[in-house]
Amino acid sequence: MTVAALDDCPEPMKSAKRAFQASLKLGTTKGIDRSRAVLAMAQALENAFDDILEANTLDLEASREMAVPELILDWLKLTPTRLEITVEILQRLGEISDPLRRVRNADYQPEDSQSYSQLMPLGVIGFIYEAFPDLGAIAAGLCIKTGNSIILKGSTEASHSNAAIVEALQHAIVEVGLPSGCIELVTTEHGGSLRDLITQDQYINLVIPYGRSSLVQQVVRQATCPVLKSAMGNCYLYWSLNSSLDMVRWMILDSHESEPDPVNAIEKVLIHRQAMPSSLAVLWNSLKEKGFEIKGDGELVEAFPQLQLAKDNEWGNAYLTKTVAFKLVDSLDGAIAWINQYSSGHADSIATESYQESRQFALGVNSASTYINTSPRFSRNPSRGDSVFLGMSNQKGHRRGFISLETLTTLKHIIQGNGRF
Repeated sequence: MTVAALDDCPEPMKSAKRAFQASLKLGTTKGIDRSRAVLAMAQALENAFDDILEANTLDLEASREMAVPELILDWLKLTPTRLEITVEILQRLGEISDPLRRVRNADYQPEDSQSYSQLMPLGVIGFIYEAFPDLGAIAAGLCIKTGNSIILKGSTEASHSNAAIVEALQHAIVEVGLPSGCIELVTTEHGGSLRDLITQDQYINLVIPYGRSSLVQQVVRQATCPVLKSAMGNCYLYWSLNSSLDMVRWMILDSHESEPDPVNAIEKVLIHRQAMPSSLAVLWNSLKEKGFEIKGDGELVEAFPQLQLAKDNEWGNAYLTKTVAFKLVDSLDGAIAWINQYSSGHADSIATESYQESRQFALGVNSASTYINTSPRFSRNPSRGDSVFLGMSNQKGHRRGFISLETLTTLKHIIQGNGRF
């Protein structure tokens, strides 16, 4: 495509073209240089705190005038603490060992040849996100670390914040010698801008949507590029007769502690029908004291009129607030069947002291991850291990479960002959 022709293209196509050209250079950059770039991004972000917070104030004021829902305002609002956490994550990414070029054994060995595999960059990643300005910086850090260019497309509510963050990040990568196209921001807010971006399959290798289910589904329907679906909320817990009230209470409360986005928050609890009513009342009162809204199915509401009825369509949808709905089931098999039908499918848990029940649950629940007697609480920057996570994926396809550095790579097979022919 000529320069003149590119000038007539919509902004998403221009960004895709620039990101593609930048990815060709970035993909061959040494690991130490990519690490240096991510560390420079962290420093630039820290230096721009005042500008970013000022831009975020403009976004918040405009959003309140437009009566944006409180949920989105919570996701949108930046604080010095949130920005400091983002800087810490970028610094950790800069210090993690290079995820690329790692050699793995190949699945087969041809005759008279030696074959092996290496992790390589995907190329260009499109990240579509709703509010969460800081998440754009984290996604950019993950991509630069893995040798991928990234195109960021945020929501209108966060336009000033996103622009301020990307300006700082672009300045940092240019300072260390990388092309500015390694991090692109699509700011055009015309009606077709999202579709224009996610149909650039000649340039974009993967699109990751992040936000409410409606956004994710819109991207899945319209994209011609491969899509890695992320998921948030509507996680289930099965409370077995072989478990304590204290365990269940802790699992629910702790799962809601990840901020600002309750990725793995337990929002639905399935209870064995023979559970003690007194235990239920104690749990509900305890959760209410912590600010939770409690709902129940028809049977529970009939037995406990103080409960609010959970409507039929709520069991398959995320609340994304401090709301938990409870439902009676006849057995573990019934719980597994219900979870497989209505859960978001990325993180579901069980509280039980029975090994047999735990194994049946872990193998039977069709979710990306299952948690046994532990909180499914999500952390982007866990204190243990050598990983940083962008989110959780609930799909069977490109990758499933935690979206990590390795998720943004692909395998290249290399076959080395011995000169015989």
